[in-house]
This record gives sequence, structure tokens and C-alpha cells, in this order.
Amino acid sequence: MSAQDSGMADRRRQFAEEARSERPDLALLCLLLGAEAGPVGPDEPRPVQPDEISPDPYGVDAAQIELDRLAGLLPYGSRSPAAWASALSELLGGRFEFSGSSADYQRLESSLLQQVLRRRRGLPILLSVVWIEVARRAGAPVYGVALPGHFVVGFGDPAQPVLVDPFAGGAPLTGEDADLLVAGATGARLEPSMLTPARPLEIVLRILNNIRAWATARPERTDVALWAVELSLLLPSHPARLRYERAQLLVQRGEFQRGAAEMEEYAEVLDTIEPTTAESVRRKAQAARALLN
Repeated sequence: MSAQDSGMADRRRQFAEEARSERPDLALLCLLLGAEAGPVGPDEPRPVQPDEISPDPYGVDAAQIELDRLAGLLPYGSRSPAAWASALSELLGGRFEFSGSSADYQRLESSLLQQVLRRRRGLPILLSVVWIEVARRAGAPVYGVALPGHFVVGFGDPAQPVLVDPFAGGAPLTGEDADLLVAGATGARLEPSMLTPARPLEIVLRILNNIRAWATARPERTDVALWAVELSLLLPSHPARLRYERAQLLVQRGEFQRGAAEMEEYAEVLDTIEPTTAESVRRKAQAARALLN
């Protein structure tokens, strides 16, 4: 095993262990996820000097330090939920200009915490992770709110939350604003259950789903789709169909034998509950093996 493969195996082992811990660390999981995309480079490309060996090539430690630094810039003193929301929005949305735009949906970097901290741009859910982690470090009563189609941040009592939209620079959201967001995404009204604080593993799976969607729209990026699926499979709770998706990706990448074997394993799981689907999967496995001839 090469040093690179060994490093990836170690990071994935750490990801799996953290995901199964009693209190999963959201920032660490997001940073280990971001490391899958490769080393974090400088803003401008430049030659790497022979003696320039970074002890933190994937930016995991640097990102944790940056989150600590941002939290340390918040003013001291007890605050109401509304005051916490205002302080975070002034710091992150105002002073440091964290926000997003429609163009950010087209960039993989928008789903990687290291890159979001560096660029100060990202998808709503990653910008929300920044808000959550900075606020949490400062002692704020903060949590993520997974509204359909748009992730936001809540402060205080989830039954009567103070909501902000990090994608809009931390703009406050009234109940009517949230209702309009939900209606725009689903056509339905905002339900109280939609304001339930999102758990760390739910946030991580939603980020991985976004990455898989990004890669699916780019057939040449099966490499990204594959690691996103493989990380999803390391989470304690994940859709069983992801095993089949992984097998399909292996076939697309020319690993016909491995892909066919995993399809057959998935078909065995389906045998008792969806025998017709299981047989269809076996036929696809046979077709994949035929490509070896």
C-alpha cells in the first residue's frame, strides 16, 4: 500500500470512528470529508519547493484553528438568541463576508469546509456549518435547521427559534420568510417538525448527497461520486441502495469484476424483499462481467 493509500485509509478509519462516536464532531467529519478531494493549495498556483512539506496538507488542523480564531473574535458577555444571531451575522456575514450565490452551486469547493473557510463562499449547508461551529465554540445555543431545499441556522429554543440565513450573509429569517422558502421548494407550508435541530450525521449525509448530485451531473467525475458514496456507506445509517450505486460506479470506471461482485452481493440482500429487482441486478452483474471478454 502506498503512503497516499495508507493516509486515505487512516482518514476513512477516523471518519468511521467519529461517525459512530457518542457525540460526533461535525467540524471534524466535514474536514475529513473535504480531505477526500485532495490537498488544499494556495489561492494562486505556484511551484512547490523541494523543502516545502506541509504537515497539514489537507488543511484539517488549519481549518480547526480558523474556526477557533473566528469564535474568539465574538464579543464576550451573555446574550439572548437574537443577540447571538446578530453578533454572528455581523462577524461572519459582515466583517468576513461569508455568503453564497447561484454560481457556488456549480463548484465542488462549495461543499468542502476547508475551501469554504478559505474562499468564504459555499452552499447554504456548508456556510451553516461555519456559523454553527463558530457559534458553538463561543457558547451560543445554536443548531442547524434542514428546511427542504435550503439549510439555515437557528438560535435559542427550537420551538421559537431565531433563524438566520448564512447563504444571504446571515440575514434574519422571520417565520413568514421560512414559510416562503419551504413553499418555493416543495409547494407545501412550513411544518413545526421542519424546525427540528439537524443532527451532525444528518448534516454530513446531506452534504454527501449534494456532492453525489454534483458529480452525477458530470459523468467525467466518477472519482468524486465514488468517494462520496464510500463515505456515505461509512455512516451508521445510510440508504442500502448506496451499495448498488457504488457497484455501478465501479463498472463505469472499468472495474468490471469488482462492480459485478458487489452487484451480486446486493442482489442477495434483495432476494427476500424484492426478488424481481434482485434478478434484474444479477443480469446487470452478468453484463458487467461480459465486458471483461
